[in-house]
Amino acid sequence: MASNDLHLARYYATLDDIGIRDAVSLLHEEVTYAIVLPNGVLRGTSRQDMLDYLESRPPVQRRHHLLRTAVDGDTEFVYGAVTDNDAVTGRFAAVARIEDGAIRTYQVTFDLELVVVSSGEEA
Repeated sequence: MASNDLHLARYYATLDDIGIRDAVSLLHEEVTYAIVLPNGVLRGTSRQDMLDYLESRPPVQRRHHLLRTAVDGDTEFVYGAVTDNDAVTGRFAAVARIEDGAIRTYQVTFDLELVVVSSGEEA
């Protein structure tokens, strides 16, 4: 499966290039998620929760650069770098379970320092 066939890849591309509302529409209505950030964990149980979180973030030109992807049945995994205004701000690892063509559960960790795969090692 090509990385652009992954629901997670479409989610991040939509978030980066089209907009928050369109990206959130790719989530199951009752998505459950955990976003592990350096300052704590955010949890939610709906599209609306995710929309509220994403719209609360400061406005920057944020992009998610996928460096590795994998799929096992209904579960997708991605690893990549995040840039804000073209500067790398950290790395992320995400996993999602797909149900009825949408992201049903989602967990992502973001770290400012740890580099598992460098940006120069794109798949």
